[in-house]
Amino acid sequence: MLKGQLPNTGRGLAAHPGSPPTNNGQGPEKSPVLPLNLPAQISNEDPQAKATPFTPKPPTRPRLERALSLDEKAWRRRRFQTSHEDLAARSGASPSRGSLQDEVPRAPTHTDSPPCLSTSLQEIPTSRRAQGSAGGSPNSWGHCISGMIGTSLDLLHRDGALAGSPSRLPAVGQKVASNALRSTDRVDSVQTDCKSRLQSRLFRAHSSLGPSRPPSPLACDAKSFSLLAPIRAKDVRSRSYLEGSLLASGALMGAEELARYFPDRNMALFVATWNMQGQKELPPNLDELLLPAEADYAQDLYVVGVQEGCSDRREWETRLQETLGPHYVTLYSAAHGALYMSVLIRRDLIWFCSEVESSTVTTRIVSHIKTKGALGVSFTFFGTSFLFITSHFTSGDGKVSERLLDYSRTVQGLALPKSVPDTSPFRSDAADVTTRFDGVFWFGDFNFRLSGGRVAVEAILKQDLGEKVSALLQHDQLTQEMKKGSIFKGFQEPDIHFLPSYKFDIGKDSYDTTSKQRTPSYTDRVMYRSRHKGDICPIKYSSCPGIKTSDHRPVYGLFRVKVRPGRDNIPLAAGKFDRELYLIGIKRRISKEIQRQQALKNQHSSTICTVS
Repeated sequence: MLKGQLPNTGRGLAAHPGSPPTNNGQGPEKSPVLPLNLPAQISNEDPQAKATPFTPKPPTRPRLERALSLDEKAWRRRRFQTSHEDLAARSGASPSRGSLQDEVPRAPTHTDSPPCLSTSLQEIPTSRRAQGSAGGSPNSWGHCISGMIGTSLDLLHRDGALAGSPSRLPAVGQKVASNALRSTDRVDSVQTDCKSRLQSRLFRAHSSLGPSRPPSPLACDAKSFSLLAPIRAKDVRSRSYLEGSLLASGALMGAEELARYFPDRNMALFVATWNMQGQKELPPNLDELLLPAEADYAQDLYVVGVQEGCSDRREWETRLQETLGPHYVTLYSAAHGALYMSVLIRRDLIWFCSEVESSTVTTRIVSHIKTKGALGVSFTFFGTSFLFITSHFTSGDGKVSERLLDYSRTVQGLALPKSVPDTSPFRSDAADVTTRFDGVFWFGDFNFRLSGGRVAVEAILKQDLGEKVSALLQHDQLTQEMKKGSIFKGFQEPDIHFLPSYKFDIGKDSYDTTSKQRTPSYTDRVMYRSRHKGDICPIKYSSCPGIKTSDHRPVYGLFRVKVRPGRDNIPLAAGKFDRELYLIGIKRRISKEIQRQQALKNQHSSTICTVS
């Protein structure tokens, strides 16, 4: 009888120590019952019927993902009990040695937290699902253990699987190395307490980050997270603000911070110039200027220069803030007589700007009213230094030499930078301010005219748009002087595809019809210069024909500028902006919205009935 029963018993014993017990659909799985004196019975009955000696192999070493809290050496020394050792431990007998098993070291004590749980939100191990099926291969249990270790974070997220459906894997909270493996479908108080402690620990660590973070595998309550990237405590402790920390970890101006905001390291820049002719009346809407229809998205930085600005400079700056709305703040504004310049930036980028510096040059010294001259504003954004210059050169058709002199006085007279370090001093020239910065944008009313007279220009204007623009530029004084190298050395201008911006009758689309009959000209221009070739790419260069409150049309340019990482050795702006102007602009937007809604309500109302 023993020989007939031995094969069945052997199948239960010869299974790989890592394979789970099979289940034939007859209720909950149970470990096979094996008499502890089986080797003696085999020896007494039939010496030839001894079972072939079998040495169980330990489970395969788990392939663990990197985790900060994992002690790999201590974990790899741990060993799980085989099913026979489990039965022996339950009966209170010491496990036998020899043909059935090797000596089993004592299992380590249980710890409350899983050893592979990472404390970093940015270093979540790649999840690997466990493969614990009844008909699995003999190595499936080893893969289950490896999968359980690699997916301990994922198991926390599967509450339903732990509490409802039976699983062939020990849960995270169970003592997988305890004296007896727990039953497969049992969820006891130890497991529940462990899971709740882990979840509460994670919740307390990150609950202060805000209410809008998307679902995370580290917590069940997604409302306790925000969209802000979590900051690890060790990063705060090791953050470097040392001078020269170009590639230091955590540097505010370094490559890591730059990659968060500009993965391609390209910033969107808007530059505009407009001669307002001193008009008090402002356009009812500045959307055409600041938010042109050709641009699908708003830009990161807005720089607007004005010549012969309106008498109420504060009103003009408020209108700029009101148009761009609460996503932007006024980083800096400056004035030099009738020259105004405003710099507006996205409010989440103000932390990466240096202190803003400005300088002025007066080219018409005799005049007490500074209508002619230049205003320069400079600052460093991450590791790229910028210089913005708005100028108003001498007017007059034949005064080309005077305008060249205005240019020379400006490049020599602007004293910038002051306290902000030069990003590349060995390339700088003391006689030319434009060589001291990585990116230079020079815009304004340069007053260069179209030579040939009014009649010749009008004849060209009657041609098709593509043909007449190229024909007009052949008579452009500025283009001719740039080819000679007498002005704007090293500068470029985007291709012009618009009509001359000067001189119009106010409120009309017709050029000057007064007795002076001034020649239409491209007086308003935007020039750019890059220290590194290819860092500045023009996207759009156009005018605003719909703004007719002046005899000049505003001219703007959209650019993509490459931004480089910098060093934390510059005086920072520390988030400073014009708060009062910001609040006034927002209040105006709210008031206009209320008025618009009230107008719509009145439009759909009558004395007879009300349409809502």
